[in-house]
Amino acid sequence: MVGVVAAYFLRWDKFISQPVREDVGVPYLVLSVLIGVAWAGSLAFSKTRDVRIVGSGPTEYQRVFDSSWRLFAVLAILAFLFRFPEGRGYLVVAFPLGLGGLLLGRYLWRQWLHRKRSAGSHRTAVLAIGHRDQAERLIRDLNERDSSGYRVVAVCIPSGQVRDGDSILGVPILGDLRSAGQIAARVEAGCVAVSGSDAVTAEVVRHLSWELEPVGVDLMLTTELVDVAGPRITITPAESVSLLHVDAPRFTGPKFVFKSISDWFGAAILTILLLPVLITVGLAVWLTSKGPVFYSQQRVGRNGETFSMLKFRSMRVDAELDLTALAQANEGSGLLFKIRDDPRVTPVGRFIRRYSLDELPQIFNVLRGDMSLVGPRPPLPREVSQYEKKVRRRLLVKPGLTGLWQVGGRSDLSWEESVRLDVYYVENWTMFGDFLILARTARAVVSGHGAY
Repeated sequence: MVGVVAAYFLRWDKFISQPVREDVGVPYLVLSVLIGVAWAGSLAFSKTRDVRIVGSGPTEYQRVFDSSWRLFAVLAILAFLFRFPEGRGYLVVAFPLGLGGLLLGRYLWRQWLHRKRSAGSHRTAVLAIGHRDQAERLIRDLNERDSSGYRVVAVCIPSGQVRDGDSILGVPILGDLRSAGQIAARVEAGCVAVSGSDAVTAEVVRHLSWELEPVGVDLMLTTELVDVAGPRITITPAESVSLLHVDAPRFTGPKFVFKSISDWFGAAILTILLLPVLITVGLAVWLTSKGPVFYSQQRVGRNGETFSMLKFRSMRVDAELDLTALAQANEGSGLLFKIRDDPRVTPVGRFIRRYSLDELPQIFNVLRGDMSLVGPRPPLPREVSQYEKKVRRRLLVKPGLTGLWQVGGRSDLSWEESVRLDVYYVENWTMFGDFLILARTARAVVSGHGAY
């Protein structure tokens, strides 16, 4: 609505009663109101405020974006067919302003909601049904994440003896499957999450859903599928079961061509916008320590091809000579080499590392086609030589200037978590996901958290 109003006053504030066309008696003011109502209706139809997606994950933003561009695509076609030339200009103003306002509003609302959830409110109580290891995993996933809209408050195990006072991670075990419906009512659960096991048959789930239906408690079925994004999963009905079809990840095709084109244009725009910053940081490095401004290092890109990755030099020129001597001070896990207070880092280097300014020259690697704006962490050749089979999947796409590893904790991440995030990105990436990662990167860089 804000975008529609802004577009109206920017273009037609002097023509409140002017009709859209002489042969159409609808003034622009009325048209603006109708578009605002249609936009609100489109958002509602797409369930952008569904409580199951609000405040967590990218689906909320994805629905807002998809709902908006589809509506405006239809309006643009109508403006062309019915020859409303000024109407097309109106849409060009209203769409970006309105969409930007919507996404910003959702982001601010999400930050407020996360603070409330961190304090323990605005969460749906969950009764978890499953074996102890399944319940423990669900409790960790839901209770320990501030962004989660759920909190496990009780557990039912499929079978076995339940002792008084028994619990999992502080969450009480209150019974078995036979009493699940009664326990859900007793703990005032808004949702029951069922993990698969031999005891949890289709008949058991059906009867449980009948018990929960009158009291309005939602039923969720968890799967053992991990790190598979929703767009890759399709439910295929069969005679007596529902099959989950998982699409194989693809690493070629039109969307990769579009990603490469977007990377180049994005890097070109960033180069122009950040030119003063690049010059300032370069001068600071040159004036405060001996040696070259840039540091070039061999990294491994897509399909194992090596390239020279550029960074602003943040260490002494003889830093590589001290690497062996500092091996025992390594704080990283796995193949990562990390030292929080690395003595080789210069004073200016420490500052530019904190805010990831040392990585800005990698924009030129994106322009050359060696890297993407978003992708896995660019690895060293010595790391790749020790990769296991699953880790080598990082090399199926170009490495990124930023990625899930950057917004997920940067240097604070363990080797295992870094690998998990990179492989998840490789197999599930989308253009909209890239947009969200870029937006989150700005926040991560400004905070300086996890960088050293």
